[in-house]
Amino acid sequence: MPKAQALAPTSLVPKCWVAVASAEHVRIGRTHGFMQVCHGKGTPLRRISPGDWVVYYSPTETFGSNDRLQAFTAIGVVKSGDPYRADMDGFRPFRRDVRWINAAEAPIRPLLDALSFSADNRNWGYQLRLGLFEIERRDMRRIARAMNASVLPVEELLVARVA
Repeated sequence: MPKAQALAPTSLVPKCWVAVASAEHVRIGRTHGFMQVCHGKGTPLRRISPGDWVVYYSPTETFGSNDRLQAFTAIGVVKSGDPYRADMDGFRPFRRDVRWINAAEAPIRPLLDALSFSADNRNWGYQLRLGLFEIERRDMRRIARAMNASVLPVEELLVARVA
């Protein structure tokens, strides 16, 4: 690989991520403009850059319950700034600020055959246990369409940058 390409910043092209949390927790983050993953750990959030797209998958409605939901519940763009700690009565989780986009919840099941991380994969839920993983841009477009995300035309979805 030529030296110029090796040193080029990767943040010029937004990455796409799936984060995993209960719908109840996702709604709190949407209301207050932040995301939090992996029980508040900071390391996963440091993999994300400003301008990256994130979509939340919620296996359940409520944390720790068996009330299965299995839906994408929020989509947005990571704002500028580094992960920071919040204080929740002694619990100090790491967070990142996100500009959430108006969108409807969308069940994952109708999308399973179309998404690269789940197509032809009986164990598609396994990687969701990671709490945060990168997906292909085309997968993010499909999910955004399924959520009726009210953004610029979906083709521009992954070009937009947010300060």
